[in-house]
Amino acid sequence: MNLDPSLLRSLAEKVGTPFWIYDASVLRQRIADIRFLTSAEGVQARFAMKACPSTKVLRTMQEHGIWIDAVSGNEVLRALHAGHAAGNRPPVVCFTADVFRDNALQVVLENGILPNIGSPGMIADLSRAGYRGPISIRVNPGFGHGHVNSCDTGGPSSKHGIWFHDLETTARAAQSAGLQVVMLHAHIGSGPQFEELHENLGKLAAEFAQLLPLFPSLEAVSLGGGIPHNYRDPSKQIPLEPLRALFTQCRENLCAVAGRPIRLEIEPGRYYVAPSCSLITRVADVKATRTNEKGQGVTFAMVDAGFVDLVRPAMYGSYHRIEVVGKEGGAESDYVVAGPLCESGDVFTRDEAELLVPRRLPQVETGDLLSIRDAGAYGAAMSSNYNSVGKAPQLWLEPDGSVEMISRRESLEDLLKAEVSQPVLREA
Repeated sequence: MNLDPSLLRSLAEKVGTPFWIYDASVLRQRIADIRFLTSAEGVQARFAMKACPSTKVLRTMQEHGIWIDAVSGNEVLRALHAGHAAGNRPPVVCFTADVFRDNALQVVLENGILPNIGSPGMIADLSRAGYRGPISIRVNPGFGHGHVNSCDTGGPSSKHGIWFHDLETTARAAQSAGLQVVMLHAHIGSGPQFEELHENLGKLAAEFAQLLPLFPSLEAVSLGGGIPHNYRDPSKQIPLEPLRALFTQCRENLCAVAGRPIRLEIEPGRYYVAPSCSLITRVADVKATRTNEKGQGVTFAMVDAGFVDLVRPAMYGSYHRIEVVGKEGGAESDYVVAGPLCESGDVFTRDEAELLVPRRLPQVETGDLLSIRDAGAYGAAMSSNYNSVGKAPQLWLEPDGSVEMISRRESLEDLLKAEVSQPVLREA
């Protein structure tokens, strides 16, 4: 994703800072990568839309035949709004959760969405609601590894899914409730190394093959997401050929064990969208601290974006490349890039231990634009209104240079419109 500095400066003048900008060509290339991985017969890709639920992104997925994994009732409705089909034959939109919250159960019932249940109690919830359709079960396979320790997606300390030793009991409960289990699902995370991901995916497929006899109505097995993106060095991405071969072999093995066709699914989120979007922010000031007799301290590049925009660095020390727009070469210095919020943790250059890690950058001056790269996954999706700050606008760049605003900057009116004065209980 190479953005023209003059374009970014022009956009900053027109829409203000901070703002998000998506490169449509990068997103489409990542979709093409996933379509290559799933090009064998009987292999289907989904998009874990929690990574980036923008309607424009969802419509792009729909145009390329990518199905959807949603994790809330409103995510399901957003996917339908973007043009994805309701119903569970085939289950273009799947709802995955460990509990039903808000409108989720109602949305599943009204739209015929396949529920992917992560807790045994959800069977009783569906039964009480009168649901008698197909279900999927999210399995905790006993192992897994997220991209950081706080993102534990499988194993004894993970909250997600039904423990694999409890599946026989769950299968009987589903049968008693009149529910057909048509899919098994697990998500084991990306892990720190590709070799671990490859090994764990093969291990997961083998575990699923052993479980097939418990589920005579099974139509599909999902290996989840977990395809990583290299945030530090975008030139070193994972090899696709070995994964494609693995998915093809896993599907053939499952079909052989089952004695019938079994659909194999994957559902990346991060891989599609991470490199497609940058957060553009302006330097408001440059200031320094001094902590000892030698005058040593930290130089802060104070910018107008904060963790209300991109929370990942503050939440778990995630790394994002930072560029000074239009400046390459020349003198460099160390900077801690920090935001405007009234919060000590509002810093973009931290590590997993919450320590400041100055970033080596070209000389930063007030008024410069910084580009925080690879921010498409869990960037705008996790932005908030802390400090009553309105969410930043999202822009969409096409290869011909045209730019479209796909969400505007939020105003105070947007923040206040949900506030009401409405009696709930009255004194007897």
